[in-house]
Amino acid sequence: MSKRPLSFGTWPSPITATDVARHEGAPNWPVALGEEVWWAEPRPSESGRVALCRTRLDDPGRGTETVLPAPWNARSRVHEYGGRAYALLSGTAGAAVVFSEFSDQRLYVLDPGARGAPAPLTPRPDTPSALRYVEPVISPEGDHVLCIREEHTDDTEAGVRRAIVAVPLDGSAATDPAAISVVAVDHHFLACPRISSDGRHLSWIGWDHPNMPWDSTHLRVAELRDGRATGTRTVAGGTDEAVVQAEWADATTLYCVTDPDGWWTPHRITLDVDGALAGGPDSLVGDRAEEFGGPLWQLGACWMAPVPDGRIATVHGTSATRIGLLRPDTGELADVDTPHTEWAGKLTLAGADGGTLIGLAAAPDRPAALVAVDLRDGSWRELAGGAEADAAHGSTVPFAAYLPRPEARVFTGVQGREVHANHYPPLHPEATGPAGEAAPYVVWVHGGPTSRTPMVYDQEIAYFTSRGIGVVEVNYGGSTGFGRAYRERLRGSWGVVDVEDSVSVAQGLVAEGLADPARLAIRGGSAGGFTSAAALAFSDVFRCAAIQYPIVDLAGWRTGETHDFESQYPESIVGPWPSAKDVYARNSPVDHAEDITAPFVLLQGLEDEICPPVQCERFLSRIRGVPHAYLTFEGEQHGFRREETIRTAIEAELSLYAQVFEFETDVPRVELRP
Repeated sequence: MSKRPLSFGTWPSPITATDVARHEGAPNWPVALGEEVWWAEPRPSESGRVALCRTRLDDPGRGTETVLPAPWNARSRVHEYGGRAYALLSGTAGAAVVFSEFSDQRLYVLDPGARGAPAPLTPRPDTPSALRYVEPVISPEGDHVLCIREEHTDDTEAGVRRAIVAVPLDGSAATDPAAISVVAVDHHFLACPRISSDGRHLSWIGWDHPNMPWDSTHLRVAELRDGRATGTRTVAGGTDEAVVQAEWADATTLYCVTDPDGWWTPHRITLDVDGALAGGPDSLVGDRAEEFGGPLWQLGACWMAPVPDGRIATVHGTSATRIGLLRPDTGELADVDTPHTEWAGKLTLAGADGGTLIGLAAAPDRPAALVAVDLRDGSWRELAGGAEADAAHGSTVPFAAYLPRPEARVFTGVQGREVHANHYPPLHPEATGPAGEAAPYVVWVHGGPTSRTPMVYDQEIAYFTSRGIGVVEVNYGGSTGFGRAYRERLRGSWGVVDVEDSVSVAQGLVAEGLADPARLAIRGGSAGGFTSAAALAFSDVFRCAAIQYPIVDLAGWRTGETHDFESQYPESIVGPWPSAKDVYARNSPVDHAEDITAPFVLLQGLEDEICPPVQCERFLSRIRGVPHAYLTFEGEQHGFRREETIRTAIEAELSLYAQVFEFETDVPRVELRP
């Protein structure tokens, strides 16, 4: 069938903003207990809450079950980004669950077999959400849950304290705070508490300001004696080395993912019976130039899982990731054969013998799915999400025909440096652009900025490409996935390198004749919103921008306008405060707002503690005569979770492009006013 030539942006697409919003609810954070597999599932249609669901490996016909009903919301606010907010234990009929409830941040226990409501395990603080819990681990005895507790006493750095605590599972601490015991107080930030197989030792990861967990962390080991950590020592990590995960294989073997050689790779640490360092850290894969770990934006990430047969299941790769089975004694790494091209750092083991690996995986033509891999024979199946996700969300559209065919690209940037990107050309089964005409393109900039955008099935991208608008995601210098040297390109240069790399990718597509230089846009959220705003202020390449919950004032962000976790992040990627105050002003969009001439839409959640609305308001007060729209959303924090918000945001973005690039669209018109 020949394709009809139609103006870019006007191609008729069946993918609606509602489809995009509903598809945001992919499975997340798998946890297993025997044959039961649980996961967290965002529900945009249920006010953005996070439900808990489960299935059984030994009963495929049973299907999936939502265990945690509305309005319960299993989500932690530790670091504001949270992480794994629940753990499983034996209940009266199958697994029970301990989880952090978003509304008050208390821990609750729910035993589905008992058919009761969730019961609180922790006390109600005097100030709402002042006590927060994340990354729970059930004690070997099964009578306590260990987790990281974050305590807020005031709005200063000194007013935020963290500790590893033990909470009794009998509910006594719900009314008696003294029943909670403090197991360890160490660095300002804590992650990854793990108990050795014999219950004698506890390990965790710690770091302090101004470091971020991808800069410098310490892996700590202590003896557990009478419920307290004693004799704490550092066994890995340090200056310019970041341990991001550690797991016990047995009583004296501790595996960790760390980067002394510039790449996150698995290492082995051997302890003596008293917990003293006896050997290591020794690399298990030599000098492989690929990542086996990632940035600890959320607590509870798991890129490797020691298997009972002695192997280690591990996520690894660079611009794409896969699952490998590593033999620690030989370094042999054999990949599991599945069609998935991107595996998240969220692994767990299931089955009576721990012989089934559960992970989250996707591909450009496969939605994110919960995947079970039989480690005996390599067979696999999808348990939730995946190919049937669209039908489950109420859609009957054959999306496959409208999905772009992406490719990983490397562009040449300023000073000849490599810039990694994911290229999604416009694609439609029945339409094409006018002969000899290049397409409009949008550069997508990920958040972080120390992060990476994977090349996977994404209905939001398809929403635009199926209408004739190209998308290119830039993993600019500073991104993870390409080694420490690549991610440290951003040191002292945030607002410079990221903007330069975004411009270089856009100009590279123009030079190839793919993108129209008069119809280039940029969009991003959080740190991506910062880069998008900076690109309008510091370049003339982009004709418009969609800016979501951004940082726009670096000085304000460094001096109290964000949460504790990132409050000193600019020390490395901008410069030391206040001696580098001029750099903060030079690189901040808010200080150059009068230089912006391109239209934009600005979208902001009103409950955002990470990038608060005050930054947007200050930025807008300095904009002069530029058509723009400012849309705010009640009940939204950092990142949009509610179906109606996601739908409004994506339609506003398309309306912006239609007005600036002069094509017709049927979405509600967003009013752009000076």
